[in-house]
Amino acid sequence: MTSVGIVGASGFTGAELLRLCAAHPDLHVEVATGDTQAGTGVAELYPSLAAAYPALRFTPYEPNALDGLDLAFCALPHGASQALMTDLRPRVGHVVDLAADFRLRDPAVYAKWYGADHQAAELLGEFVYGLPELHRDGIAGAALVAAPGCYPTAATLALAPLLAAGVIERAGIVVDAVSGVSGAGRGKYPFCGTDEDFVAYGLLDHRHTPEIEQALGAQVLFTPHLAPMNRGILATCYARPSTTVSTDGVLDTLRDAYAGEPFVVVRDHPPSTKATLGSNVAHVTARSDPRTGWVVALCAIDNLVKGASGQAIQCANLALGLPEASGLPAAGVYP
Repeated sequence: MTSVGIVGASGFTGAELLRLCAAHPDLHVEVATGDTQAGTGVAELYPSLAAAYPALRFTPYEPNALDGLDLAFCALPHGASQALMTDLRPRVGHVVDLAADFRLRDPAVYAKWYGADHQAAELLGEFVYGLPELHRDGIAGAALVAAPGCYPTAATLALAPLLAAGVIERAGIVVDAVSGVSGAGRGKYPFCGTDEDFVAYGLLDHRHTPEIEQALGAQVLFTPHLAPMNRGILATCYARPSTTVSTDGVLDTLRDAYAGEPFVVVRDHPPSTKATLGSNVAHVTARSDPRTGWVVALCAIDNLVKGASGQAIQCANLALGLPEASGLPAAGVYP
């Protein structure tokens, strides 16, 4: 059994890690930190986890409490894990960080988009970017993994095969993506502030922009939107073709790229966020429009699973040498 600590377990991504670890045959959660909820039972804060964790309590973060653990997940707000990583790294066998702190390779890019100098820039080169469908070999056995953001996951899975095949141009890509409110974290958006509303935010300067560009090696205009749903991301991506293409051709490119992938489904029909609910699966499709000259690629994911905690466990499985799909749901919840 693999011993696990979750640093920042009281937030939504931490709770999702707890849920998924409870169904994992090899991961056993021994430490769940949550400074704002220290002393509170997991079952008290999240009754949905009561049967799985009847006695586990959130504790304050104490580095020596993680000594000797096989794996630590960091599910902290952006900027927090870099402050503790230098000390945490030698205490545990593997670290998977769910925040943005170690995703960007260039500390100057981090400072520009996050408004602060990186506190552990010397570690950036040691982290592997954790999108298994593109970087599986690098993740396998890695000691340090930076799990991708939810928006970058959806945009990259939609576009990367088309770029790799030379089907679309690398400049002038537009990504319009919609997320449910859980992407903002526990308690940030009240019901009355989001119900019956739909809004764009982060115009021209959303922090996921450089991550998407780094993952794709392309220029991207990214606009995120907030939708009144609990979970889910739908990314609609527009690009100019670099050669003559058809809808059948772009779909075949996606099918070839994702043949055999356990957590990507290429669909003829437009993907739906509801179809991915609770699963670690991304649904993708694409179209070529001869009338306007655009290629459109779409991807739907559950932002808390494939967009965060599920993908982190997928990476942990690879890093630990476990079966990649172990403990991860491939079926969504419906209705």
